[in-house]
Amino acid sequence: MILDVSTPALLFPAISLLFLSYTNRFLHLSALIRKLHGDWMERGDCIARQQIENLSKRLVLIRFMQLLGAMSLLACVASMVSVMGAAQWLAVPAFWVALLFMGCSLASLVLEVWISGGALRILLSAMKEKKS
Repeated sequence: MILDVSTPALLFPAISLLFLSYTNRFLHLSALIRKLHGDWMERGDCIARQQIENLSKRLVLIRFMQLLGAMSLLACVASMVSVMGAAQWLAVPAFWVALLFMGCSLASLVLEVWISGGALRILLSAMKEKKS
C-alpha cells in the first residue's frame, strides 16, 4: 500500500469534529455535576449522589476518548510527515495506528452513550418509587 498526503489528511476534519463533540460533552457534564453536587450538599439527595456517580464514569470515558483522539491526530501527523519525507515504510503503519486510535475513541463514545442512559434510569426509578 502506498499513501499520498491526501489520505491521512482525510482524518483531520473528522478528528477535529470529534474533539469539538467530546469537549462539549465534557463541559456540559462538568456543569451538571457541579449543579448536582450543590443539590446533594444542600439536601443530601440520594438521587443526586447516584447521578453524580454515573456522570463521573462518563467523564472518565470522555477524557479517555479525548486522549485517544489526540493520539490519533498525532499518528496522523506522523503519517503525513512520513509521506512527505518519502518514508512509506513508516507512513503506512502510522496511518493504521491513527485509524486504530480513532476506532477505539469511537468505541469509547458508544460505551459513554450507553452509560448516559443510566442517569435517566435513575430519575425514572425515583419517579416510580415516589408514585407508589
